[in-house]
Amino acid sequence: MHINLALRFLVFYVACNFLSISILNAAVLPKQIAIIVNTNDSRSVETAKYYQQKRNIPTENIIKIRFPVTNTMDRFLFSAIRKQITLLTPEHVQFYALAWTKPYRVTCMSITSAMTFGFDRSYCAEGCASTKRSEYFNTNSTTPFTDFGIRPSMMLAGSDIQQVKKMIDRGVQSDATFPKGTAYLMSTTDAARNVRSRGYETIMTLLSNRIKIEEIEADALRNKADVLFYFTGKAKVDQLESNHYLPGAIADHLTSSGGVLFGGQQMSLLKWLDVGATASYGTVIEPCAFPQKFPNPGIVIERYTRGESLIEAYWKSVAWPGQGLFVGEPLATPFDRQRN
Repeated sequence: MHINLALRFLVFYVACNFLSISILNAAVLPKQIAIIVNTNDSRSVETAKYYQQKRNIPTENIIKIRFPVTNTMDRFLFSAIRKQITLLTPEHVQFYALAWTKPYRVTCMSITSAMTFGFDRSYCAEGCASTKRSEYFNTNSTTPFTDFGIRPSMMLAGSDIQQVKKMIDRGVQSDATFPKGTAYLMSTTDAARNVRSRGYETIMTLLSNRIKIEEIEADALRNKADVLFYFTGKAKVDQLESNHYLPGAIADHLTSSGGVLFGGQQMSLLKWLDVGATASYGTVIEPCAFPQKFPNPGIVIERYTRGESLIEAYWKSVAWPGQGLFVGEPLATPFDRQRN
């Protein structure tokens, strides 16, 4: 994790926390999301069926495709598959739920970003370099395909099928609950991965009247019963299981390869889901410590607590998402006033 170039962009990162004031939006509707299922993967088929049932996704929004179950997909095969998916997608669909755990990477892009933008090397980076910016970043768009021609994607992934189902259940359970949880912003001893902490003071100043926020100087959070947000910077985070994560909780750790779901040398983002989080994020290839390549905690908290769905709030918080993998229950909307 290199830090020098990342710090040169830190002022940009902090300034972007609240450049856009979000409006109160209705939650994403089931008819606006399509489930992509790999018929070559029995777990994908089971996941898609379960999610369709839990979220009442229209049958016309179930897109069946077939491809190998591998960690990484070749960009040529991916592009051919995505072309088929696009042709099968109803025009009114604005988002994708990817009902599998493998593959999670397409050459130098995460599969969620590749599915969203199409494979495009401008979203990749050779060494410590910037990537193309997402047009969707921190916008008030409720219809990204209509507005920008993209369908933000999120994986329904987990360490096993039961964990995937539990994650889906937590998302459904979270709707319109207005949880009295806490946002924990961790400032760790890992200087290279602690770059987001420079924005914590701004976040607390602007959002403490909306939700309880605690900045904690420690390498791990311990024995907390009300975790709704948990943002940190470490290659491996200890004591995850000592905390209780509320339905709809978002948690991630800024590090090089949190999005390498299996076989990586750093902690996989799946560990967050194993202990009770409803969504997490990680990069699939070395990003260097650019804050713009990771979720901006202030934007996530502001938009999620204002009533946006999980897929909207999380996706809008990453300026340069090409290398980043989004995993979670897309339609979770704990602060949805329309359902209350």
